[in-house]
Amino acid sequence: MDRDGTLNVQVIREGLAYAPQSVAEFRLFPGVPEACRALHAAGYVLIVATNQPDVGRGTQSQAVVEAMHAELRRLIPELAKVDVCYSPGLPGSPPDPRRKPEPGMLREAAAEFNLDLTRSWMIGDRWRDIDCGANAGVQTVFIDFHYAESLRATPDFTVTSFADAARIVLAHPEGRKLNSPS
Repeated sequence: MDRDGTLNVQVIREGLAYAPQSVAEFRLFPGVPEACRALHAAGYVLIVATNQPDVGRGTQSQAVVEAMHAELRRLIPELAKVDVCYSPGLPGSPPDPRRKPEPGMLREAAAEFNLDLTRSWMIGDRWRDIDCGANAGVQTVFIDFHYAESLRATPDFTVTSFADAARIVLAHPEGRKLNSPS
């Protein structure tokens, strides 16, 4: 799952979503800890895959991001891992295989935790999250906040909250791609 706009409240400027800049700004959406507990109780391994390019750009401190992750782990102790890509993804530079929409973080987590990607999910609020999930071959759930950006890949499901996304995942434990031939 993604972090900003998925688990924690994003900062919206001019219709676009941004990460909080301090631990004081970092707060979870209502129902997120409970939804994560339900997913964990159902046997899901909970992994956060987040791009934090502001660190790579030098406009955010890695220590502050790690402090936010410590708070995230305190609030959701069921998280198995918080994986971060700090690459800024600068135009003209080769794509970082770990920076979403590339599937590197998901593939690494699958190898580390012995996960079957065909039975896995990506939940996120941005096109990069949905493309990442599609590129990794997992089912995708898009949390639609009506940002001023378009999706590129079509998500398997669209919802309006993380709690709704968790209900979708829990209702489809088979994990097969629903839009693929049976």
